[in-house]
Amino acid sequence: MRKSFQLKALSLFAMALFVSALSFAQPVGTKGPIPSPRDSVLSKLAGANVKIWYGSPATKGREVFGHLEPWGKVYRAGANEATTFSTDKDIMVEGKKLPAGTYAFFVIPMEKGDWTVIFNKVAKQWGAFKYDESKDELRVMVKPKKVAHQEKLKYVITKSGFAMIWDTTEVPVMVK
Repeated sequence: MRKSFQLKALSLFAMALFVSALSFAQPVGTKGPIPSPRDSVLSKLAGANVKIWYGSPATKGREVFGHLEPWGKVYRAGANEATTFSTDKDIMVEGKKLPAGTYAFFVIPMEKGDWTVIFNKVAKQWGAFKYDESKDELRVMVKPKKVAHQEKLKYVITKSGFAMIWDTTEVPVMVK
């Protein structure tokens, strides 16, 4: 009789513990939208399959270049992990050869004049915190354009290249 009572009490305790644990569990997806979700574009460009994988932050009323992202500093060209640029064939970027491969993609925004566009051999890195210029495969200069406000950072691939567009800035990169 006593063993039966102990077994019932233990079972009741285990059930109470299980129900208690369930009541404290957080439902999946209740934290709201991800602030800078990952996105990608994939297309044929100059005979190569090109993919750009990036985090897409929003301006949220902030002035981006020159404030959130300072002039003259390496920027990861997206949010969180560094943006990656992949090509399955050699391509010509702004007249210079970029071998097939996957690269971290960075830019150096400038208040006046051309911006530096960087393809770095260390594709997997968090932001630009451990960026190492000695690992650059290619650097080219491009002329940014003023455009209508774009709330979320995005990349587009066109027949003449690709562009990063965010806030009121477009950074076009010519590819052949």
